Amino acid sequence: MSVVARQGFKYSIIGYLGFLLGTVSIFIFMNDLEFYGTLRYIMPTAEMLVPFVVFGISYANVKFFPKVDKDGKRQNMLSLSLALVFINFIVFLCIFFLIPYFFPGFKNMKAWKIKEIILPLTLMLSFCAIFNKYISNYKRIVVSNIFDNLFPKIANLGAFLIFIYLVSRYTETSPIPERIALIFFFGMFALMFVGYVFYTNKLEKIKFDFSTDYFKKDDFYKEFAAYSFFGFLGTFGNYLAINSFMIGEFLGMEENGIYSTLYALISLVSIPQLGLFNISAPIISKNLADGDMEGLDKFHKKTSLTLYFLGAVLFSCIMVGFPYLTYFMPKNGMMLREYEPVVWIWGSAVLVDLATGFNGNIISLSKYYKFNIIVMLLLAGLTIALNLYFLKNTDLKLIGIALSTAISLTTYNVIKIIFNYFMFKVSPLSIEMIFVSIICTLAITVAIVLPNFSNNFINLIYKPAVVLILIFIGNYFTKVFPIEDYLNKNFIKSIFKFK
Repeated sequence: MSVVARQGFKYSIIGYLGFLLGTVSIFIFMNDLEFYGTLRYIMPTAEMLVPFVVFGISYANVKFFPKVDKDGKRQNMLSLSLALVFINFIVFLCIFFLIPYFFPGFKNMKAWKIKEIILPLTLMLSFCAIFNKYISNYKRIVVSNIFDNLFPKIANLGAFLIFIYLVSRYTETSPIPERIALIFFFGMFALMFVGYVFYTNKLEKIKFDFSTDYFKKDDFYKEFAAYSFFGFLGTFGNYLAINSFMIGEFLGMEENGIYSTLYALISLVSIPQLGLFNISAPIISKNLADGDMEGLDKFHKKTSLTLYFLGAVLFSCIMVGFPYLTYFMPKNGMMLREYEPVVWIWGSAVLVDLATGFNGNIISLSKYYKFNIIVMLLLAGLTIALNLYFLKNTDLKLIGIALSTAISLTTYNVIKIIFNYFMFKVSPLSIEMIFVSIICTLAITVAIVLPNFSNNFINLIYKPAVVLILIFIGNYFTKVFPIEDYLNKNFIKSIFKFK
């Protein structure tokens, strides 16, 4: 079994375990949405600050690894990268603490009030970002996936359980439960950092080399810095972190908890996307190198249709099952039911994203990669502007955030579709997608109008089952998606083959 096959299989297993852990945790987090919202505010806020500290250096560690590896300067690049991150963090701290002198209102923000954990976490995640990209050069992705996927979920769940346990043993106003829970939360990320160091050292013994002679030679540092800067600009499209931060600041931690819970449910729609882009990258690169735009277009349409069909099936099941799922959640389940439009709006935006396939990868792997950076900045700017509008000028609250996300994400994808069509003559869209939309819409409609049973568990099972049956029947007659290629013995056997 090859290294790539082993790593790919294990990567998928870890990814699904992480998703399963996150899904099961939803029912636990519903017991105290405010504290869960606090946890989900801290992590995205730190993630939003990390790019200002890392400044794209992590991406340069991948770009220039072949060069420094050839020259025997791997450790030199790693050492200087870590040193630069630490220096950047010191500069960032100075700016952060100077902001209140120019904008006194900054002290009223939640990010300032809980800076004692956000700032150290930002530094920890920044170091981890360097090690993560550096390790990827050795074609080792499983351990990194454990750190990035499982550790944050364990941190959330562990901190929450500690908080719930201690709350029952202290007075309602006592700060001790939250402090101890947050110490555990931060401790998990500190452990993740130690794990990264240990694993990197296991791959290759770390020998710190802070000499700058190699980077000064032929002005290599300028090339390194320029690429890092473009990498930095390309990290501003994390609309999920932006949303969590703005919801926490404008609406409160309870609403942030609801938002995070709904996101965990909607992310189910994106499961078919797992691993696709890593697998498709070599094929895209080859088609671009060979100038085979016709082959790229066929591959693009086929992949996009697969993603859209599978995502639409999952989304349809969520739509008809969500109202009944809330009855089995703890006391706050009905609060989720009130925000059912968020699921419809946001889920539809995710489906549009799936339908566009690997649009961004085509641009990133071409000579027009800088265009992707511009579009990412547009996505971030549009998301922030729309969030501010809906939060300040309407009473839509989370529905407004969902509309903002849908508008910005759809705009982002439409721009990439147009760009790819004119530059490469490729498009992810096909007539089959219209048939998929019609079939799924009819299936959802029929399932909704069918009578409900008095038992909500039966409704939770039978409504999605009706959707699946109707979609299967509709697809059988239209032949839109080749289900028979996947639901057969040979395909199932092939999953466990690695050659």
